[in-house]
Amino acid sequence: MSLNLISLLCKDITKMWMELKRMTDEIMQQESSPLCAVDITDDLNKQFAFLSGGRGENGSPIITFPEFPAFSEIQEREFHNVLTYLTSIPSLQAAGVGFILIIDRRQDKWTSVKGTLLRIAGSFPGNLQLVLVLRPTTLLQRTLSDILFKFNKDEFKMKVPVIMLSSITELHSYIDRTQLTQELGGTLEYCHEKWISHRSAIEGFALMVKKTAQTLQSFGTELAETELPNDVQATTNLLAVHLEKKDKMKEDLQIALNQGNRLLESINEPIVKDPDYKMNQDEMENLATVQRLLSQLDETEMAFDEFWEKHHTKLQQCLQLRHFEHSFREVRAQLDLVSDRLATFSDVGNSPIHVEHIVQDLCSYEEKACEVLDRAKDLACEGDQLIEDSHYAVDSILPKCNELRSVTEELVEDMKAKKALLHKSMELHQSLEKAVKWYDEGIFLLASQPVDKCQSQDGAESALHELERFMDTAAQHKLQDLGAIWRDYETVLNQDFRDHVERVFQKQEGMEEMFEKRRVSLKKLAAKQTRPVQPVAPRPEAFLKSPLSSPGYPRDSPKNSPTDSDALHRINFRKGDHHSSSGGRNDCLSEEEENLAVLRRHVMNELLDTERAYVEELLCVLEGYAAEMENPLMNHLMPVGLQEKKFILFGNMTEIYEFHKRIFLRELENYTDYPELVGSCFLKRMKDLQIYEQYCQNKPRSESLWRQYSDCAFFQECQKKLEHKLGLDSYLLKPVQRITKYQLLLKELLKYSKNCDGAGDLQDALAAILGILKSVNDSMHLIAITGYEGNLNDLGKLLMQGSFSVWTEHKKGHSKVKDLARFKPMQRHIFLHEKALLFCKRREENGEGYEKAPSYSFKHSLNMTAVGITENAKGDNKKFEIWCNAREEVYIVQAPTQEIKTAWVNEIRKVLTGQLKACREASQQKSSDQVFQFPSPTTASVNSSSPFKNNQRGTKKGDEKRTEPASPDACLNSSPSPKHPDKGKGWVKASHSLDASEENEGYSSAEEPLNSSDAEEEGGKKLTPGKYTVVADYDKGGSEQLTVKSGEMVQLIREGEDGHWFVRNLSTSKEGWVPAANLLTLIGDSKSSQSLSSSESGSGSSNLSTSSSCSETYTPSSFSDIKG
Repeated sequence: MSLNLISLLCKDITKMWMELKRMTDEIMQQESSPLCAVDITDDLNKQFAFLSGGRGENGSPIITFPEFPAFSEIQEREFHNVLTYLTSIPSLQAAGVGFILIIDRRQDKWTSVKGTLLRIAGSFPGNLQLVLVLRPTTLLQRTLSDILFKFNKDEFKMKVPVIMLSSITELHSYIDRTQLTQELGGTLEYCHEKWISHRSAIEGFALMVKKTAQTLQSFGTELAETELPNDVQATTNLLAVHLEKKDKMKEDLQIALNQGNRLLESINEPIVKDPDYKMNQDEMENLATVQRLLSQLDETEMAFDEFWEKHHTKLQQCLQLRHFEHSFREVRAQLDLVSDRLATFSDVGNSPIHVEHIVQDLCSYEEKACEVLDRAKDLACEGDQLIEDSHYAVDSILPKCNELRSVTEELVEDMKAKKALLHKSMELHQSLEKAVKWYDEGIFLLASQPVDKCQSQDGAESALHELERFMDTAAQHKLQDLGAIWRDYETVLNQDFRDHVERVFQKQEGMEEMFEKRRVSLKKLAAKQTRPVQPVAPRPEAFLKSPLSSPGYPRDSPKNSPTDSDALHRINFRKGDHHSSSGGRNDCLSEEEENLAVLRRHVMNELLDTERAYVEELLCVLEGYAAEMENPLMNHLMPVGLQEKKFILFGNMTEIYEFHKRIFLRELENYTDYPELVGSCFLKRMKDLQIYEQYCQNKPRSESLWRQYSDCAFFQECQKKLEHKLGLDSYLLKPVQRITKYQLLLKELLKYSKNCDGAGDLQDALAAILGILKSVNDSMHLIAITGYEGNLNDLGKLLMQGSFSVWTEHKKGHSKVKDLARFKPMQRHIFLHEKALLFCKRREENGEGYEKAPSYSFKHSLNMTAVGITENAKGDNKKFEIWCNAREEVYIVQAPTQEIKTAWVNEIRKVLTGQLKACREASQQKSSDQVFQFPSPTTASVNSSSPFKNNQRGTKKGDEKRTEPASPDACLNSSPSPKHPDKGKGWVKASHSLDASEENEGYSSAEEPLNSSDAEEEGGKKLTPGKYTVVADYDKGGSEQLTVKSGEMVQLIREGEDGHWFVRNLSTSKEGWVPAANLLTLIGDSKSSQSLSSSESGSGSSNLSTSSSCSETYTPSSFSDIKG
């Protein structure tokens, strides 16, 4: 059909084109004078010859040669051009009859007559009929003319008669007066200038008509030969170009018509002025010529219009087709996308909530898909309209319309099938959920029935009725027929779904079996009281007590062994073999384990359900908000300040989602049936869970950005699409809520898993989660510190942080200077790092939410390598001291509670002890091979106690507590310090000598001289810690005194309060106390193999002290804490 239409259209266009071409050819083939008036205007203006418009009797055109004295001076070219032009003006018919020449030489001479005749005879371009000569009127010239004409007649060589006329009267006898101009005695009006003007206008108009015809023919050829483009843009451009050319062509035609009409009015002007005016023959021919040209123009314009209408229709239909084809390709691609997206809805879900979410997604996508389907239907209707409008491409349009309708119907049916499948899946999932809930309620009922109350007949009957009432609801909740389920839900049952149904059915059967066993047991108990009780053992009460509660019960009895009984019933419980006894402890244990297992299952189900919901919520936020921030179609709704801020708003939520979706949720599901073992899963992924720290650190920035733009149209539109009742801020809080939820769930699991195999892992997982929460909380405080110029990461791990009241005092020389605010403490927030203590001032901020979180202004810091502590400060058991630089700077810190104080003191102690250990290991490694000899010793006291136990001889009750030196063993040289009455108990800093060349990092330089013991002061010699070689035997035989022999190596560890030194015999590994006086005799002038003064080492600097970094003022019990 379309081919026929195309063929007919092409035939019509071809026919119109041929008609237009014929007309234009006709115009162009019209002969035109080789000369135009415009070309010889100057020659014509001389008027030596003119065509007056008169005619002879037989219609011969008359050419008049008026009196022209300078005729002989006319150039041959001019003469030839004028005669040629004049002879070309009359019609071919008139010119064929021949021209009549009237030569007026009345005022001239014979020579002029002769010259004129000779020129005419030699070069006249047309046919001659008659030549009339008005000879000279003077007597002489007339006579000469008569005589000489007779003799020279043959010289003119003219085939027509030449008549010599003596007067105008004779001329009138040959030519009618009405055909002669007034100069020749006629009545014919003639204006040479007007004649030239008319001739120029007529010839110009004819030329314009010819050019217009040529342009029309060229344009028609271009249109006829144009190939139709294959795309919309090219077709549109072609149509625009052709329209522009057509309009230009119409303008040219109109200009030509206007010019012809003006010329026609000019020719008809005499008649308009004088209705009686009679046109001469030339005027009538001019009028006819103009009218003919105008008629040809009108016909050509009509033919062009018809041709253009066909061509324009063809182009418009072509453009319509290209638009239809382009829209078809777009819609077809969108339909393919819809089909592919529908193919992804193949999941039947794993729970009613999951299925409901899939249904919601499908319904939401259906709304979007309906837009595509509606567009496809509209496009098909548009194609039908084109066919009804007799479009030439019906064979191309019709199949596309049919294809659109077919694909649309298939997609609609596919959507209906998907919905039906999901509703079927929802129905089965709800049945399974109902059965599982019924199962859980049944298990809970079994676990909640108190065994002790069932020992009586009434209690057993009551429990039995309870079970029977519950079993009466089985028809409403349980899965009835597994075969019917396979048959009715075959379309939705994949392998996983089928396995799930089988597991629920097995659990259901297992529970019913348990109910039946419980029912049998309760029936026995209910009937028990009707029979007499026969004691079968000397101690029948043993059967009523738990074997575990009877310490005197025989442990070798296989029947009542507590261990065997517990193990047996735990195994039976897990296997589902619940054998009831007549009131023994075995049933009680099984019931308790059943109860705990049910509770663990409830907690595990809550963990899995909330985890799945959490993952779905994260996905919803990422797709519904985060992805939309990069959607170009939503840019107009997004404020400029919100653009490029996706990471600030959502933080690392994508990373959190990927971890939970791909890893954590799947691993948790592996522990569905083993909830007590899920702690190992948390421990395995504890490092991954630290990603929450980054999210929480970004939360204040996210909260601030949200509050700034929460009311913008972008968020409102996203919330509307998602159909969320809560705003985005509620969902941004989900990760924070989730990480805190884990510790609550782990606590619950641990509560119900005390005696299970995985209890240890649950405890460790709980501790690790709490550690992450503490780390997150600490990091939130850290990022609020302002004014610290260094890098907080260089201070090591943040161990503790909290708010305290702080007093300070400083010692300069022998005087002590206290802060002016001594009795008004400063409020400081202290951050304890591994390498430093930071003192900050807490500042509350205005605002809401995270914007109300406090900030901390940094005040000062203490390097942990220059810090000492005093555990108890005078006046308050919640106070302790932090000091440095030989107590020149003392900070008295008051904690909110004594427990907080104890925790801080213990943590600082751990840091300092760690530094002590590192310092000791470094020093012993460097000096392990150096040994010096000593002179013979005298006597020494011996004590075999450990050097780190607070066993100081001669210490009185109530004496001050001393600071345990915290330097390496070989680097100690301690002595009692003067008492400070204002300090109460406790020692101030003890000095520890270290060679500056051995240790140059982490310790501050001591600013006071080393103290010596009493013995050293008396003998004038100082004892220093270190290793020495004994040069004499020493044995006092006491129980606490050390025995050494000459040649053995000893190590001086530390000095006591009463002038004794604690010494270790490195040969025998024994330890004890030795009086300082005896040591002077033992070591003589020997030097320590490990302790050198700064002068001996040549360092040129004062002794280095570790006391300010590693010393603490401890109670006696604190020494054992350090070593423990």
